[in-house]
Amino acid sequence: MKNAATIFALSSGAPPSAIAIVRISGPAAFGAVKQLTGRKLPMRKPSLAKLYDPMDSTVLDQALVLLFPAPNSATGEDLAELHLHGGRAVVRAVEGVLGRIEGMRPALAGEFTRRAFLNGRIDLNEADGLSDLLSAETEWQRRSAVEMLGGAFSRAVEGWRTELLRISALTEAELDLSDEDDVSDQNSHVITDACIRLRREIDKLLARPAAEKLRDGLRIVLGGPPNSGKSTLLNALVERDAAIVSDIAGTTRDVIEVPMAIDGMAFIFTDTAGVRIDSDDAIENIGIEKAHHAFSLADMILWLGPEEQAPAHPNVIQVETKSDIAARQQKSAKSFWVSGKTGAGLSLLLADISRRAKTLLPPEDSYAVNMRQRALLADAAAALTEVEGIDDWLIIAEQLRLARLALDALTGRSHTEDLLDVVFGTFCVGK
Repeated sequence: MKNAATIFALSSGAPPSAIAIVRISGPAAFGAVKQLTGRKLPMRKPSLAKLYDPMDSTVLDQALVLLFPAPNSATGEDLAELHLHGGRAVVRAVEGVLGRIEGMRPALAGEFTRRAFLNGRIDLNEADGLSDLLSAETEWQRRSAVEMLGGAFSRAVEGWRTELLRISALTEAELDLSDEDDVSDQNSHVITDACIRLRREIDKLLARPAAEKLRDGLRIVLGGPPNSGKSTLLNALVERDAAIVSDIAGTTRDVIEVPMAIDGMAFIFTDTAGVRIDSDDAIENIGIEKAHHAFSLADMILWLGPEEQAPAHPNVIQVETKSDIAARQQKSAKSFWVSGKTGAGLSLLLADISRRAKTLLPPEDSYAVNMRQRALLADAAAALTEVEGIDDWLIIAEQLRLARLALDALTGRSHTEDLLDVVFGTFCVGK
């Protein structure tokens, strides 16, 4: 990135803290550090140095300073880190001085990572992995993000791209050298078989659950008639009073969502209004409509009503609540018998939810592809599918080119500024 401005930002947590790390990236980074310290510091070695305001020599702080020369730095540019004492006034004073140095400005959201991408330090998939790692709240999310950041997906894409280049070379050779109008049988089979293999590998990845399920959490919706114990069960599952509990039927009128982690997986438990068909209360009917909408979005439904009234859904878990009450509703033996008041049976219910969840999420210790990546993979697979049964070299070459373009867009070999704005706009300023 020639002639780029030098940027700076706090890249650690918000002060006050024990340490605050201010990063500086760009051609003026080392000059700025020299102005602050009054001396030249060694590269790639931590140096303890006092920082001064160049205008009046006021001491700002005593900091640990590290310098990383381009291109072997996190951003691919000259990069400096100031490890300051983590008080608000210290950070504010240092940022104020940096802002007065010619050629320097505060970083935009995601600008450090964007520069790392533009300078070839990471690709778009690894940037997605970093974004997911920064927002990870569960162990499952962390493992998936580490795999993506570590380049596992990008290596797979690069393997597919290398194979596509080989196939494309065969196609171009036929276009240049063959005098026949029809495709030779030998090369036709080689190309078709290779395209089928690649498409199957891509289809296998597309068949996995999407990354959004892992990131946002699986939706577990509690449903049933009024006063069936949904709110009591929700509070017992999340171990806090998230929903109002009352003996009065119809207390819950709106959808209540509570996030929770189970066995390192993210979930959103949703309490809904009691479902019945004979209500003449307009507000209650709105709540019932919202409940049905929640059922349509659910990954699992905990159904507390009569079994035959359960919503049509592939993952309905029949639950008999109030198992501590003798006059409880009778359900079949396959149901989970629990008590929201005593906690009886909850551990078995949670274990079943966890078991089912593992079939709905991307594999553990593996990367998951997001909506952007899935769309491009689908484009590549569609182009490869078009090659099958085609006997025109020009059409084959064009479809292979389209497949390559889709794979190049995955890693960022081909990109638009709008796409980069979307990807890096999700980062905080210090990243």
